[in-house]
Amino acid sequence: MTEYVSTTPGLFPLPDWAKDDLSDLKGHQKGDLVSGDEGEEITAAYDEAREEVIEVQQEAGLDRISEGQLRWDDMLAHPLAVHDAVDTQGIVRYYDNNNFYRDPVVQGDLDFSGDVAEELEAASELSGGDDLQAVLPGPYSLADLATDEHYGDDEEFLAAVGEFLAGEVDAFPDHETLFLLEPSLVENAPEDGVDERASEAIDQVASATDADVVVQPYWGALEEKVYAHLLDADIDAVGFDFVTEQDDNVYNLQEYGATDQLSLGLADGQNTLLEDAEAIRDRVDWVYDKVPVSEFETVYLTTNTETFYLPYAKFQEKLAVLAEAADLAEVKAA
Repeated sequence: MTEYVSTTPGLFPLPDWAKDDLSDLKGHQKGDLVSGDEGEEITAAYDEAREEVIEVQQEAGLDRISEGQLRWDDMLAHPLAVHDAVDTQGIVRYYDNNNFYRDPVVQGDLDFSGDVAEELEAASELSGGDDLQAVLPGPYSLADLATDEHYGDDEEFLAAVGEFLAGEVDAFPDHETLFLLEPSLVENAPEDGVDERASEAIDQVASATDADVVVQPYWGALEEKVYAHLLDADIDAVGFDFVTEQDDNVYNLQEYGATDQLSLGLADGQNTLLEDAEAIRDRVDWVYDKVPVSEFETVYLTTNTETFYLPYAKFQEKLAVLAEAADLAEVKAA
């Protein structure tokens, strides 16, 4: 019988109080953003906010508990933005939306950092044994967002980013699931040859953990060859953004099949419109009706994107809807 798992791709909005407090503590200039050496007051504020978002997930009834990535000023670029071998420079638009990040310019070897592992250690202690979910940018997206001034070759740079992320994952505490966020696979699809290397880099990161690994692209559907190569990686699930694109995602599933697990982005991570749990459950049925597979081992029910964009109150409501939708799916499946 299929297990339905309610979760998110992480990257949560800050609680309103934390947004105000941290704005005062950190300032508003580029040099005031997180660099990995925050002072005690800033660290304490993030610690308190982390504790709150973990409690919010538990109260909502989510099946996977994420740390929330509240310190990530640079969203997906964060693991590089805090690295000693990286100089964060000019402000760059985050794909085609109205958010920005500091360009992480790699100027030396990407050796071990441990920044994300420390966050997860704190989350593990707070979650009280609940199933922990780790979240990282996928290697292709992280390399795509960064600027290389050290390796001098795109293939070598992608491999180095994959090796770096694998080393970070190796230091993670016990976790049930790892979500690798790969919007660049859609937004800046790799060309022939690069698509295979992107999958190899993803495979390298996935091989660093015994947890179930979900690769979550979003803002559209993967090109056919990119999807086919991704299925060759040693991963447990591919994510599908059914909020942004339905037909092309269904085509990929019908034409190339899927992994034994599936991640369905069925709630809008960027829109304040609140979905109904029954409606999300109906969308699961709609996907099943389109796909020639009788049953998946696990189906993750999630927002299509990170929830960073939502007002905090709406974020909380979306979590509760996802948890209810997964419960409804389990009841119907039984």
